[in-house]
Amino acid sequence: MPAVVQQYDTGEVLMLAWMDDEALRRTLTTGRATYWSRSRAEYWVKGATSGNFQAVKSVALDCDGDTVLVKVDQSGPACHTGTRTCFEGRELPLGDG
Repeated sequence: MPAVVQQYDTGEVLMLAWMDDEALRRTLTTGRATYWSRSRAEYWVKGATSGNFQAVKSVALDCDGDTVLVKVDQSGPACHTGTRTCFEGRELPLGDG
């Protein structure tokens, strides 16, 4: 399921990742954001290699139970490109109507 990751105190959306039941269980039990890498087919703890950990503050399911909102205290950049968020500098132009 998609996991929307948000800075807990500012509401800033940091990234989107993927979780399955096991990644969610690990996140809830360890307090470290754990995701499922679809490309590598393995679990990864955010920051395990970069040092940019996400301390989990809360986790909530959406009304349909098919998306999670993970509120974290982000240490360092959230994006693997080195930017604060994965959405920084990626705005698309809007039309006039």
